[in-house]
Amino acid sequence: MMPGIKAALIAYLPVNLIVFAMYGIDKAKAVRNEWRIPEKTLIGLAVLGAPGALLAMFAFRHKIRKPKFYIGVPLILIAEVIVLFFIYTKTAG
Repeated sequence: MMPGIKAALIAYLPVNLIVFAMYGIDKAKAVRNEWRIPEKTLIGLAVLGAPGALLAMFAFRHKIRKPKFYIGVPLILIAEVIVLFFIYTKTAG
């Protein structure tokens, strides 16, 4: 694996952990009926780390009834995988 790709993957892990945590924080705030993280922000975070967002949705059972999330986040994940595939194939060859 090329060093640049390895570094990108290493950086991607903490980003996804932060996204996961933000979804968890929003769920905890929802349970306590406190001020919430705006949905626009949560979707934006999903763009940065869709795997973390999707895992958090299932782990916390949060935003799983809203089409914007149960359709949008998987589509964002698919788009990220496609982009990463093309980046990998262009740099690996």
